[in-house]
Amino acid sequence: MNATAPSHHTVMRSQLGRARGLGSGHSGTEYWIVERVSAASLLPLSGWFVIQMFRLGGADYEDVTKWGGKPVNATLLAALVATSFYHAEAGLQVIVDDYVHGKATAPAKLLVRFGCGIFGLLGLVSVLKLALGRKG
Repeated sequence: MNATAPSHHTVMRSQLGRARGLGSGHSGTEYWIVERVSAASLLPLSGWFVIQMFRLGGADYEDVTKWGGKPVNATLLAALVATSFYHAEAGLQVIVDDYVHGKATAPAKLLVRFGCGIFGLLGLVSVLKLALGRKG
């Protein structure tokens, strides 16, 4: 048999049969759902944040800390920060999966997760400091 000619079994298989065993067809579903749910929750949170920033335009430090000290504002601000970084991490993981190949994949995924986690944590600590009225 010629090495370049396809075997009889390959020719007779359907496209689905040839695709089986080449990887999961649903591996991106989790990130797709996470991105959609986090994006849907970011819409009202971002709208609320933009309205609040217009309301606080020109406010001094004391007014902003008083605003941030209210439990509803602090909770919504913390939710905005956490959801934003969660959404960013999911989106960046998809980019790494699509465009980074070989030995660089695992370090890139780790860097994305670590970077989004650190910056998200920094944002949450900042919201807590604002909510608790701590300076510095």
